[in-house]
Amino acid sequence: MMDHKEILELLPAYVDQELGLSDMLAVERHLAGCADCQREYAEQRSVSVGLKKAAPYFEAPASLAQRISASLPQEQLNPAPRYRSWSFNWLNAGIATLSVLAIVWSAGLYLGLPSAQEQLTEEVVSNHVRSLQANHLADVASSDQHTVKPWFNGKLNFSPPVVDMAPQGFPLEGGRLDYLDGRPVAALVYRHNKHPINLFIWPSTGKDAAPRAQERQGYHLVHWVFGGMDYWAVSDLAANELDDFVKTVQSEVGK
Repeated sequence: MMDHKEILELLPAYVDQELGLSDMLAVERHLAGCADCQREYAEQRSVSVGLKKAAPYFEAPASLAQRISASLPQEQLNPAPRYRSWSFNWLNAGIATLSVLAIVWSAGLYLGLPSAQEQLTEEVVSNHVRSLQANHLADVASSDQHTVKPWFNGKLNFSPPVVDMAPQGFPLEGGRLDYLDGRPVAALVYRHNKHPINLFIWPSTGKDAAPRAQERQGYHLVHWVFGGMDYWAVSDLAANELDDFVKTVQSEVGK
């Protein structure tokens, strides 16, 4: 078991998703019960996302091409100063070329940074995969929604909607605490045939949004916002089956 100080030392690597599986699980277990570390993690993640959003983008001015062209060697009538002009102009051209390369490299770094939404998508997939690898799908294992829903009381500052969808082919298997987007979230576990489905839920600050399907690392994901809650469903189900699951959740939650 890691102590508080060790967890704090690992937080920067955890924010950047650079930890191995065992360290990552240790950090998540600690975060689930430590409010101080939760706040520290939220602050570090906010700084990380803010830096990526505010990274400077340098656009080369239109006059740069003219300046580079003008700095290239020109034919001279007098051979003696031509050598000096050739050296000087090529030096300028080299400096200008290096400047252009630096601008292009900086722009490439900026454009290559994942957006906050892309980073969250990767985080959702990573948490789903870890729950499977660590064989830790549920903190409370139950098919009874009236057992799973009260279990979250006192562990979260919101009450996640827990619905029974066994008649539609998606039985509830339990729930657990997870950590996404710098906050504790509810993870409800459902199953279709032999395929587990993680349904992550937490309060949303945005308006309702229709389901949006994605695919990452061989997993299908669907994200939507409804009734003040963010929903992320992820599974190795076929895309059409996960779509059926999402429609069933929407129908049951909307009742």
